[in-house]
Amino acid sequence: MPSRTTFRTRAVVLATALCALSAAPAAADTRPWTAAPAPGGTRGPGAEDRSSFFLEGGPGTVIEDRLTVVNPGDRARTVALRGTGPWIALAERRVKVPPRTRADVPLTVTVPAGTAPGDHHAAVVATGDGRRVRVPMAVRVSGSALPALTVEHVRVSGTGGSAVIRYALVNRGNTTLAPRLTIRAKGHFGEVLNRVARDAPAALAPGGSVRLAEKWPGAPRLDPVEVRITAQAPGAAPATASGSYTPLPWLVPTVLAGLGLAGAGAAGRLLVRRRGRRGAGATA
Repeated sequence: MPSRTTFRTRAVVLATALCALSAAPAAADTRPWTAAPAPGGTRGPGAEDRSSFFLEGGPGTVIEDRLTVVNPGDRARTVALRGTGPWIALAERRVKVPPRTRADVPLTVTVPAGTAPGDHHAAVVATGDGRRVRVPMAVRVSGSALPALTVEHVRVSGTGGSAVIRYALVNRGNTTLAPRLTIRAKGHFGEVLNRVARDAPAALAPGGSVRLAEKWPGAPRLDPVEVRITAQAPGAAPATASGSYTPLPWLVPTVLAGLGLAGAGAAGRLLVRRRGRRGAGATA
């Protein structure tokens, strides 16, 4: 049978092991907090719920909604909140969420009086524990839609294989547009370019503008041409603008000057011949 000393030794070892286990740090909880538009009712947000805010109202209205911050971890998390646009006001700028629960933060969007109808984009940004979540927000101001698009400042730089067509596209309406751009060029010998622009923006917000550049490696080296940009978008009237392109701007004046000198020389020789004939006739 084991002696009392043996039992005491085993008891000390067991007690030491239990103390070591109780003193060992718990495994780190890596489950991240989340932020999203609040779902309906008391349940937490799920995959079928909204991933972004979509709000609609007329000028001068105040629209209400809620942001939900969910903490699935075993310790409390503090999350800072802010809106990216001046229309957004949050009830809390910082929220502390207990473990395994959620916090609903009310927010309002105030559409200023006199705002033109159309789509406006912003976001609610949540940060905490080294994590950043951006919840997109689209605000549609109700009213008559006025899509309007313009093409401006068309010019061509470079010559030959290094030619580049540059221009600006401006949304002067109150709705987001998805433009389709066509570039055409025509010279003295016919059309030399007809294609769809490669870098047209997928969406151009109201009041937005973008400067674009289109490489033209096949630009003519001698023939002056007119470059025309046409922009089309659903609901908007087609917009066009053009710019002239002369590959060798000194060529035409030089040729004209040469033709002028040649003409002057021919006229001078003709005059000398006529005078010579008149002089010969008078002597006879």
